[in-house]
Amino acid sequence: MQLDFSKNHFALFDLPVAFNLDTAVLDQSYRDIQAQIHPDKFAHAGEAEQRLSMQWTTRVNEAYQTLKKPFERARYVLLLQGIDAMDPKNTSMPAAFLMQQMEWREALETAMNNRDISALQTLEKALRNEAKMQQGHLHDQLDLKHDYAAATEALRKMRFMDKLLEEIDLAYEAIE
Repeated sequence: MQLDFSKNHFALFDLPVAFNLDTAVLDQSYRDIQAQIHPDKFAHAGEAEQRLSMQWTTRVNEAYQTLKKPFERARYVLLLQGIDAMDPKNTSMPAAFLMQQMEWREALETAMNNRDISALQTLEKALRNEAKMQQGHLHDQLDLKHDYAAATEALRKMRFMDKLLEEIDLAYEAIE
């Protein structure tokens, strides 16, 4: 096994450090590495090789899961720049977005109280569209402009939207 534990997640898969990446290339690289390191290949090897295979499998799986998910990938790009976008001490958010949050929360509450699937679907569609726009902003800010402060703000907005989408999923379940 010739893998290097000191490599960042992107280098592990031989990818450039970027928010916007070809997930098909990531998937193929992941499968290629797994074919080399999977513990089943080392079932008859010595204990040290088996342990190393398990460590590599864990490391590769963690890296893959991070890069596969847009939120986690953006967060990781920022971490490589020394920025913890989800630092609990950083609670600043633009006033317009705070107002939008309140409107979305009120819409969710109203839809739940009225057991209104149509209203939930409308809210979900609006949030998914906004989340997609934030991903576009992240690509611009991380990959093109290297504006990490703006990317941090976009990522924090995306986190809020992801959590609200999870709440919408729960609301669907509660209504049905």
